[in-house]
Amino acid sequence: MGKSTFGSLALVISLVSSSSIAEEAPSGPHGGEGRWALVFNDQFNGNRLNLKKWTTCYWWNKNGCTNLGNNELQWYRPENVSVAGGLLRLEARPQKVRGHKNAIFNYTSGMVTTGRDYDELPNPSRARFLYGHFEIRAKAPIGQGLWSAIWLLPESRESRPEIDVMEVLGHTPDQLRMHFHYLTDKGEPQSPGETVKTADLTADWHLYGLSWEPGLIVWYLDGVEKWRFSDKSLVPDEEMYLLINLAVGGDWPGPPDETTKFPAEYLIDYVRVWQRVEG
Repeated sequence: MGKSTFGSLALVISLVSSSSIAEEAPSGPHGGEGRWALVFNDQFNGNRLNLKKWTTCYWWNKNGCTNLGNNELQWYRPENVSVAGGLLRLEARPQKVRGHKNAIFNYTSGMVTTGRDYDELPNPSRARFLYGHFEIRAKAPIGQGLWSAIWLLPESRESRPEIDVMEVLGHTPDQLRMHFHYLTDKGEPQSPGETVKTADLTADWHLYGLSWEPGLIVWYLDGVEKWRFSDKSLVPDEEMYLLINLAVGGDWPGPPDETTKFPAEYLIDYVRVWQRVEG
């Protein structure tokens, strides 16, 4: 293995066993040129989630969690996360539960992150990355009010910057949405993004990729570049962790309706992260 170009390779490798890195993964990502080292890999073999790699809530986990900033309708629970048949399954259900400040949530759903739970603070995240190529093979669910996402948040536990690898709204399954959220020097929120027309992303499996390098972020679908952001002064240069979730409702997709079929499953075949090497 050559020397890491971007400095956090040894940090991430220490979090992943050598056996998991060797699990039938190719030598590099789809859509990425050059030499790569695989630093994170989960193919979800077995019958349970690897809790050394993943947790099932945001860091403010207290018997579940949600994203109040988006007015989402689900309460994330570990019971909605399962591993079987070589797949990670995040399942959304109509189910009344008591959540934040005893509020009643009408749906439960699942999420995973490489971050940490509230009772693990101030320990570092399970896996955090400074640059890399992220590739996730996934099948999003169709349905009004369903919101599938893959994204990155900063290790600092701030809400910005945020890199959205993919977002698929269940009522527009033929649109891939990609965003980069950041704050200006004056603290003003900015959210450049791109929405591209595609085939129905809920009808089959697809590869969602993101290459994050100094001064450049590139988004891929099935190994084909779809968008890039190249303002060198704004591209993050801090460690970030990975999140995958299935939200229900919220300001953006709106609530489910009578056409939405439950339970709804967001399926993940594998998650891989590479970093460039030289030499």
